[in-house]
Amino acid sequence: MNPLDRPIWTALSTRQAEFGVGGPLALRYQSDVEPFAAVERDSEESLKALAQVLVPGETHILLQARPSPLPLETQLIDTAVGVQMVAANPISALQPAGAVRLNDDDSPQMIELAELTKPGPFRARSHCLGNFWGIRREGRLVAMAGERMKIPGMTEVSGVATHPDWRGHGFARSLSAFVASEIVRRGETPFLHAFADNAAAIRLYETLGFTIRTQVHVQIIGRE
Repeated sequence: MNPLDRPIWTALSTRQAEFGVGGPLALRYQSDVEPFAAVERDSEESLKALAQVLVPGETHILLQARPSPLPLETQLIDTAVGVQMVAANPISALQPAGAVRLNDDDSPQMIELAELTKPGPFRARSHCLGNFWGIRREGRLVAMAGERMKIPGMTEVSGVATHPDWRGHGFARSLSAFVASEIVRRGETPFLHAFADNAAAIRLYETLGFTIRTQVHVQIIGRE
């Protein structure tokens, strides 16, 4: 299996084990970090372990190349199809003018921006998964991009968001390129995910040098 086919499992069982909850068959991120969960393989034993690791009353997200069977104890809430993109060639970019490294103090504004623009799930400690960079205008955070899943030799570009009032300034492009460039500088390969119907985002990432590797299936599930 390609490690990217189950990126959540690969991340939580390797480089991001410190953020994981679960055991050898099923893992999820700590609730204040991300809502993602995963199994090692789609076996009956692993799926039973998945049901036990989920938090009752909360929603969790599975993301992998093939849809996962669900344990009897869980309910399917929603589904979506995405694409997984990998940088085909090294990306090089300068730090955008005005871009600053974001930290714990910026978490409320990061969550506010993510809730407004819907780049994907973003929790109180999502920024702890990697480096995040942002641009401020008029005293508020108007754009950001950063890192999410980390697997051996690769890091995901994620959390790319621009406030609607500040679109058209190239912030998403410049921040995404810089984050990817920093990943490359560390000797790693950037990858990312986008919804399959988000043609504008896919075109943007293609201009930066990313190519589609595979479709991915998003399953939002819950457990009573």
